[in-house]
Amino acid sequence: MLYIVSTPIGNLRDITLRAIDTLKEVDLILAEDTRRTIILLKEYSIPQKKILSYNDFNCHQRTSYAVSLMKTGAKVALVSDAGTPGISDPGFFIVREAVKEGIQVIPIPGACAAVAAVSCSGLPSDRFGFFGFLPKKEKKLVEILVNIKNMQGFTYVFYESPHRIVKTLSVMKEIIPERNIVLARELTKKFEEFIRGTVSEVYEKVSKSAPRGEIVIVVN
Repeated sequence: MLYIVSTPIGNLRDITLRAIDTLKEVDLILAEDTRRTIILLKEYSIPQKKILSYNDFNCHQRTSYAVSLMKTGAKVALVSDAGTPGISDPGFFIVREAVKEGIQVIPIPGACAAVAAVSCSGLPSDRFGFFGFLPKKEKKLVEILVNIKNMQGFTYVFYESPHRIVKTLSVMKEIIPERNIVLARELTKKFEEFIRGTVSEVYEKVSKSAPRGEIVIVVN
């Protein structure tokens, strides 16, 4: 079996009881960053059994190894740094290969930064699209924002890093200045913050002092 185990996005108490039980039970844990996962395992006295890194650089090799184990009856858990595996990380690859091999894939649902941000944004949530991290190249970013400008009736959700947020908002300000947005920062952590307003208003707030921590952008 392959378990897709959601982990906390900040506050370690946001793990589910089922996730704890699953991580105790499996034979192997594949983790995006083993150092962060070990902190979680220690917090809940989960034995640090065999744990291997699983990321963009080694996902093909690790997938082959994990699939071979599961075909002999082993149970494997996939976890990301934070949140639900397979969302803006290479988790989809091992799921796809497991399905091909007839291995049972079981979700252990829990925290997801995108959904947490939408739920508290105050923006329409009946139809929203998640697009992961915005592109670094300005040309690609402009293409996405122009598409947003030309479409109505959806809420858009993106991830962005703190060192790029001011630049991203400056480009947004040129294309969709009056759209309402919400920046959700450091979700579930001590300095959790929601910055609301039009793109122009939010840009003025953050351009003076770029916010720290991982950010979710919700665009009306």
